Amino acid sequence: MNPVVDILSLDHEGHGIARIDGKVTFVDGALAGERAEISVYRKHAKYNSANAVTILKASAQRTEPRCRYFGRCGGCSMQHLEASAQVAAKQRVLEDNLARIGKVKPDVMLSALHGPAWGYRTRARLSARWVDKKGGALVGFREKRSSYIADMASCEVLTPDVSALIQPLRELMDVLSNADRIPQIEVAVGEHVTVLVFRLLEPWSDDDAALVREFADRHHVHIWEQSKGPDTVRPFWPDIAPELSYSLPEFGLVMPFRPTDFTQVNVAINRALVSRALRLLGPQAGERIADLFCGLGNFTLPIARSGAEVVGIEGSTELVARARANALHNHLANARFAVDNLFEMTPEKFAALGHFDKLLIDPLRSGAIEVVKSLPESGAPHRIVYVSCDPATLARDAEVLVHVKGYRLEAAGVANMFPHTAHVESIALFKRISIKIQPLSRP
Repeated sequence: MNPVVDILSLDHEGHGIARIDGKVTFVDGALAGERAEISVYRKHAKYNSANAVTILKASAQRTEPRCRYFGRCGGCSMQHLEASAQVAAKQRVLEDNLARIGKVKPDVMLSALHGPAWGYRTRARLSARWVDKKGGALVGFREKRSSYIADMASCEVLTPDVSALIQPLRELMDVLSNADRIPQIEVAVGEHVTVLVFRLLEPWSDDDAALVREFADRHHVHIWEQSKGPDTVRPFWPDIAPELSYSLPEFGLVMPFRPTDFTQVNVAINRALVSRALRLLGPQAGERIADLFCGLGNFTLPIARSGAEVVGIEGSTELVARARANALHNHLANARFAVDNLFEMTPEKFAALGHFDKLLIDPLRSGAIEVVKSLPESGAPHRIVYVSCDPATLARDAEVLVHVKGYRLEAAGVANMFPHTAHVESIALFKRISIKIQPLSRP
């Protein structure tokens, strides 16, 4: 007999949290305040994992998922929760991480940055596989907790034109002789061009190539191919084509990129995030500012528009080359770029970069702990804007900035970059209030 539980809260992945005989149980598909019959599918030493079988008492915040594949497809986890409640849950995750991990509390919680909840996703890696039991090819996201590909013909979070390509892509794969040698199709949507990058474990045959060219022409997309590593990505059809690009109209910028370059998946939220970051940073002509983990210049070039001297540093040679090209494309001579492994930053290396008035940090999920530990005792940047895709590592780094390096966490808030998922994008402002270095105490 399945147990019946009360859902006490949501975890950071959007699962309901209940207790069975005192043991924490994470319930997929249940919301805080609900009563549910559940099925436990895995028992661990300290917790259980379960699925909601029947919702006996529904939350007022429960809503009908728009996507007919929700629950099977692993691309989204929160479509059953009303959109504003999703954002509130992410804000609580950020606040909880800052308090619990960083032992800090912002002076001000910023209002969440909202954007389109549907059809927003301009980047995706779609899995592809020939499945005999299905009688053909599958193209899409993987099923929840599975390596299998969801049997899907549309997607509510991909841009509508890309969603409409899923079924035609399946039909294309059905007639390609090397369909079982194409494991992935990467999608990159620019403002004027949509690119599909086919991962090829063996080349197209002449007949396959003709079919792919016809598909590209009929659906108005560009096809690229990738035979091995990232350096093998190249245009297939048409072989001469306009560049992908996105724009930041507030700053008069156009940002070209290659289909495998990192760019944010949500154009509207990226614009809002850049705008907020620049307002918090307040760059001024005559200042010297560093943009660490700068990528292709998403924050660097808007900073340069202020007239400040800005130095962008990034570990990827390819992205730094793109950032330099983008600075030239936008006629910004006051933006310079360098390649360096910021995960191996030391106080000596940071000092060698020279004095910075302000700092913008936008690291990977692993955060920027070596950077914040390397900030100098004297002459440190007086303002830091930290953009994060993982609230736990932001909180860890905030502890060092506040309790060791003499900064105050003035403001923090979330940006709903990935609606209907548990991903939490956030931004925080730190201001220098002291040059006295305190030892980092541990309980």
